[in-house]
Amino acid sequence: MNKPAVLDHLLTVLNAELASLTRAAQGAFAAATDPDSKAENKYDTRTLEASYVARGQAQRVAELQEAVRAFGALSGKALESGAAITLGALVSLAAPEGRSHYFLGPLAGGTEMVHEGNEVVVITPASSLGQRLIGRREGDAIALRPGTLAKVVAVI
Repeated sequence: MNKPAVLDHLLTVLNAELASLTRAAQGAFAAATDPDSKAENKYDTRTLEASYVARGQAQRVAELQEAVRAFGALSGKALESGAAITLGALVSLAAPEGRSHYFLGPLAGGTEMVHEGNEVVVITPASSLGQRLIGRREGDAIALRPGTLAKVVAVI
C-alpha cells in the first residue's frame, strides 16, 4: 500500500465528514436560536433539545477540525525497513480470517475507509489494539482477542 495516498485519502474522508457535520451543526444552531421556535407552554422543550443537539454537534466539529490538523501534520513518508510501529504507521496484520490494515493515528479512531480495495481502519495509541501494536515490528505476533493471534506482515 502507498502510505502517502492512504494519508491523502484519509484527509479527504475527514474533510468530507467535517463539511457535512458543519452544515448539520449550523442547521441545529439555527433551529435552537430561531425566534419562531420559542416554547408554547412550560412543557415544550424543543428549543432546549435543539440547543443540546447544536452544542454536541459543535463539539464534534471541533474534534474533527483537530483531527484534520493532526493528520495534516503527519508525515506520509514510509518508515524504514524493520522500524517499530509508532504514531503515523500503516500496519498490515495477517490473521486466520485474512489480512487487516490499520493506520495508527493521533485522533479519529474508528474512522474506516476503503483504499485500493483494502479497508483501512484508523486506530489510536489509546485503543487496546493500538497499545498492543506500539513498538512491535514486522514479523511479531500479537493477540487480537483470546485465542487468536495475528502476525504483523507490514509496517509502512
